[in-house]
Amino acid sequence: MSNLTTPESVQKLQTALHDKAKESPSFRFYAVYDKVYRKDVLAFAYACCKANGGAAGVDNQTFEDIETYGVERWLEELAQELKSRTYQPLPVRRIYIPKPDGKQRPLGVPAIRDRTAEMAAVLVLEPIFEADLLPEQYAYRRDRSALDAVRHVHKLINTGHREIVDADLSSYFDTLPHSALLKSIARRVVDGAMLHLIKMWLEAPVEETDERGNKHRSTRNRDEGRGTPQGSPISPLLSNLYMRRFVLGWKKLGHEKRLRAYIVNYADDLVICCRGQAVEALVTMRDMMTALKLTVNETKTRVCTLPEEKFDFLGYSFGRCYSPKTGRAYLSEAPSKKRVQRICQAISEATGRNKTQQDIEQIVAQLNRQLIGWANYFCLGPVSKAYRAVEGHTRQRLRRWLRAKHQRKGAGTKQYSNQLLHDQFGLVCLTARTASFPWAKP
Repeated sequence: MSNLTTPESVQKLQTALHDKAKESPSFRFYAVYDKVYRKDVLAFAYACCKANGGAAGVDNQTFEDIETYGVERWLEELAQELKSRTYQPLPVRRIYIPKPDGKQRPLGVPAIRDRTAEMAAVLVLEPIFEADLLPEQYAYRRDRSALDAVRHVHKLINTGHREIVDADLSSYFDTLPHSALLKSIARRVVDGAMLHLIKMWLEAPVEETDERGNKHRSTRNRDEGRGTPQGSPISPLLSNLYMRRFVLGWKKLGHEKRLRAYIVNYADDLVICCRGQAVEALVTMRDMMTALKLTVNETKTRVCTLPEEKFDFLGYSFGRCYSPKTGRAYLSEAPSKKRVQRICQAISEATGRNKTQQDIEQIVAQLNRQLIGWANYFCLGPVSKAYRAVEGHTRQRLRRWLRAKHQRKGAGTKQYSNQLLHDQFGLVCLTARTASFPWAKP
């Protein structure tokens, strides 16, 4: 969710719902639908959607169009539709974004009215289900992050859990079974109108535009009874809720204790850190996923033994590292090769020959944004080697850009020294950052 400050009235509602859910684990909420079209909830939901930006849906309505029409009037009409139960979601516009492996990831873009209604539902439901989610689940939660999940894995491998089930699920979001998912919701929320609303979002048709500009609609989700569009505001909550069944089952059925095997989960990514018996943990995990109607990607799922092997999780490679000072080997995480290559590729694109019409301030500002964002995430474990590689590549690309812009020959190292790039042009110095890291201090 965006970094907006939650209005006091919405905060009050969320706190009340969360407290009730926390103190009464078996309580079922039977009147939450009316909170979704509350004026303050809808207004804040719209503000969150606007802050997240994003393209128009199938109706081509943009945030500018809504502002011109009048936000209050627009929200009033949406509230009325929800209240009178005449609300019907529009089809979801499907777009594809390239994945690092060359494949394409399908993303759903609901119309802004549907994004707003979904976000309002999230504001009401999230505090209830947050009380039920398990500590092993790190994605899309307040006060938890991917870096916390990385730290958790670090702790496990350094307390002897060195056999890893590196698991991968095929198209997790596209295969979530509707009936089982709605059952998971109904364990806590028995409000029929709310369940109907969620079912409508799950079953909304998907609209795609082909190369020729022809539109095609598919009702696969409704026909097959599975899938939640990745990219819609309610999708993260639903994906966490369904994954909870696996994590909870693992513990309740005694696999965690029996196999000494601990799960760390982030969205559809998960690893199981074991003290021996990882092969049995993998078989058990596969059986449970099949029972949950989810598909394990056999080509990407494996057992990995540290320190002989390495595995990647959330952009980090876990395995044997060496101290540059003592040469001593230890187990840790470091930015993965793939992620170093990916940022270098992004920097190459930002400094291409087609960018020479921009001025140096614009280019450096853009590079700094990319570098700082990347380094803020890749700040765990020994990062110096990765930082040096990224920094070296950035300097080289910036010099090349400067030579092309000013039509200079040569390598440019003398004309555009490191000092000039950093001190005069203001390029961020990544390697200087490591000095302030807690583990770098004596």
